[in-house]
Amino acid sequence: MTTPSPPPWTLDGFREGAWTILPLMPGLAAFAMAFGTVAVRKGFHLVDALAMSATVYAGVAQLVVLETWPDRLTPPVIGGIVLVTALISSRFLLIGASLRPWLGAQPAAKMYPALFFLVEPNWLMSMRYRAAGGRDPAYLLGGGVVIYIVWVAATAAGYGLGVSIGDPHAFGLDLVMPAFFVAMLISLWRGARASVGWLIGGAAAVATDYLFGGMWYLIVGALAGSVAGGFIDDRK
Repeated sequence: MTTPSPPPWTLDGFREGAWTILPLMPGLAAFAMAFGTVAVRKGFHLVDALAMSATVYAGVAQLVVLETWPDRLTPPVIGGIVLVTALISSRFLLIGASLRPWLGAQPAAKMYPALFFLVEPNWLMSMRYRAAGGRDPAYLLGGGVVIYIVWVAATAAGYGLGVSIGDPHAFGLDLVMPAFFVAMLISLWRGARASVGWLIGGAAAVATDYLFGGMWYLIVGALAGSVAGGFIDDRK
């Protein structure tokens, strides 16, 4: 029995991924600008803010770390920053696992660079694309590259406007990405039974945040929703 060859990466797939992600970019840009304005308040130089956005590239984790950024960096503080970043970003363990059936057979030289650009918006759009019959992995990469460019550029714009904007929370910029995720859930609706995992995950996250605070709600909610979804999945 022959193993089917993995789908090819094409320029058309890249273009489609880049094009379909564009309507989401205003919201993402506002979120990146919020990070830039917080960086100003914390005394970061522009190069520092751009370096964090370009290398860490962790969205929510960047904002959380900046909100608690200390006046003086010591080895224990640096260790704490690394731990918080890893904790918040551990959701990508589940996101990456969901892509295994699609990317698992791809060459490492193509797959791992594409995974660097993996964030929630292009992951969600790619899941919709694949559910509709799409197979080209370049779709994921195309959306990711556009998001990366917008994220870094909007960080610089937010930094430049930081003095005049002040606190981004006053303008609700920190709510842009949560609103995006809620909107995307509508397009991923597959009926009441298939959505039980969403409800359980959300309830677990809210309860964890209420009882313990911190960032543990991200991990508990994701794990609870994933386990619940696995138990109710009817697919063979």
